[in-house]
Amino acid sequence: MNTNYPIIFIVSLLLTVIFTLLVKYLAGRFNIIDKPVSDRKIHKTNVPLLGGLAIFLAFFLMLYFTRGSLLAGNLEVHHWLGFFIGACFLMVGGFLDDKYNLKPGWQFIFPVLAGLAVVVGGVEIGKITNPLGGFLYLDQWKIPITSWGGAMRYFVVLSDSLIILWLLGMMYTTKLLDGLDGLVSGICAIGGFIIFLFTITTKYYQPDIGLAALIFSACCLGFLVFNWHPAKIFLGEGGSLLLGFILGVLAIISGGKIAIALLVMGIPILDVVWTILRRLVNGKNPFKFADRGHLHFRLFDLGLGQRKTVLVFYSLALVFGASGLFLQSLGKVFALLILFLTMLILVIGFSYLDRKNV
Repeated sequence: MNTNYPIIFIVSLLLTVIFTLLVKYLAGRFNIIDKPVSDRKIHKTNVPLLGGLAIFLAFFLMLYFTRGSLLAGNLEVHHWLGFFIGACFLMVGGFLDDKYNLKPGWQFIFPVLAGLAVVVGGVEIGKITNPLGGFLYLDQWKIPITSWGGAMRYFVVLSDSLIILWLLGMMYTTKLLDGLDGLVSGICAIGGFIIFLFTITTKYYQPDIGLAALIFSACCLGFLVFNWHPAKIFLGEGGSLLLGFILGVLAIISGGKIAIALLVMGIPILDVVWTILRRLVNGKNPFKFADRGHLHFRLFDLGLGQRKTVLVFYSLALVFGASGLFLQSLGKVFALLILFLTMLILVIGFSYLDRKNV
């Protein structure tokens, strides 16, 4: 293991703490705050937004300072540039939404631009592992484009479409999950650390990706110092999207190991899927209509409180994410199946409670 890892981790964490204090002051100074004016708001006082900006600044500054190690791997400057530009789109959109409360249609533009930025930057998924053996290749149907670095590349229809859909799914998972103090920042810290462990093992050795994942985990923990209940600052729109975006990109550039991220984020992702289906069945627009039907709100309403509910999610993310370090492809499929059955039991259980309380 690189002996600089502990130093980089500590510096990343402390840098995030400093930036969080600065952003907290600026958000209050310019009145960019979250007011408890609806039933979904469970905090009692005004809380500053824009917290994701602190993670953005600390994360990409640390990537810049460690660029020598990052560029020693398989990725080139244009890959990291696409990653950075995509995050910039989210920060701009997040600031506008936190300040002016954009309509859902306008909010959707910035995550799409973020996904396109990664694709134009040259990030690809050439193949994915077939759980039954071998690989599934995604390099058919190419359309020539120019990358951020000016180099000629192709828009690989299957690969790039999958990347954009994957990133949108991850971004909206963390966006909709961001309902309790410390929930998103803590789970993403776990996800980043799991990817770090995965990429520094002998079999999957990718020290450049491992370094980026470790920095991300440290930045999330640095923010969690202020985001743990009772939160002193919130991620805001841009931050809740940014964390899913970064985790999603790291899962792709670590060799298309999407299964690892799925195991970490499995319950939140399934909760989003269930929420969308539930709202559609009830005739509601799943992206405009908001309610307290998310799993984290249901557990909170049962009396667990914020901290215990968040710790339940942390435990699930840690146990299933860590299992991905030891399981082969078919084993990961079974672990995902267990996650699905767990979510199904929870859905049936809460549906029963709803009927009983009618």
